[in-house]
Amino acid sequence: MYELSPGVFVLLHGFNAVRKVMIIGIDVGGSTTKIVGIDRGCVKYPMFVKANDPVTSLFGAFGKYLYDNSIPLADVEQVMLTGVGSSYIRQPLYGLPTARTDEFIANGLGAQYVTDLHNLIVVSMGTGTSFVQVEGEQIRHIGGIGIGGGTLIGLSRLLLQTSDILWVAELARKGDAENVDLLIQDICKTSLPGLPLHATAALFGKADNNVRPEDVASGLIHMVLQSIGQAAVLASLNSDIRDFVLIGNLTRLPQCEQVFRTIGAMYGVRFLIPEYAEYRTAIGAALTHIKQIAIHPV
Repeated sequence: MYELSPGVFVLLHGFNAVRKVMIIGIDVGGSTTKIVGIDRGCVKYPMFVKANDPVTSLFGAFGKYLYDNSIPLADVEQVMLTGVGSSYIRQPLYGLPTARTDEFIANGLGAQYVTDLHNLIVVSMGTGTSFVQVEGEQIRHIGGIGIGGGTLIGLSRLLLQTSDILWVAELARKGDAENVDLLIQDICKTSLPGLPLHATAALFGKADNNVRPEDVASGLIHMVLQSIGQAAVLASLNSDIRDFVLIGNLTRLPQCEQVFRTIGAMYGVRFLIPEYAEYRTAIGAALTHIKQIAIHPV
């Protein structure tokens, strides 16, 4: 048996050895698209694009991604699509090998990426929230709740006359959710089993007509994140899993880390917000090609 030197390997394999190195994962939402490249196992150039419809969003994101990062079409080995908007795509993108994959599989693989976790529950916080259980190579959707970014946007529009979530998050920094939430300490002098005095008894249970907008903003964010966190813990009760990986746009909220740290301490579990948390579904889509699972050519 002879071992080829790296130079001979490149010479013999020529074109394919130096090209076709990029796998592109795209998470297509209703009006937003997240796109990443995976090059030799590393995430490259994550990008977020908004548009009025999923097809415009997808093609805008893909074209901008290639152009801004000077990526020739010849360097792209595979395009992997996932997300609710991917169902609108009926033909390969720019003639490249294109396939679709299951969003929940993408969530699981993306959440596992460089976390060193084998058993976990993925908490995917999008318009609503889904829970995906990962146990080694087994990935399955175990449920979800209709509370997420869509809830926050809708209630902010009704109560604060804005749908700008970043503005709401900044306003919330000046408020205090305890001015609108009813706590255990408000109705009881001693803590209850498993419930410290600072635990929430009723979200918005203390709100009245004199509440400040800053407190409303803080209460809204706290309500959405706490509801998601507690639902995630309940979803894990039939398993031994105690690690939760948070992905999706809501991970960008500055209040997210503190709210989930408090919930984790209360229930003895751990919530992790990984690097590229909002792009993890797109990363997972690319990984399905690498692992050759759940691939459906377009």
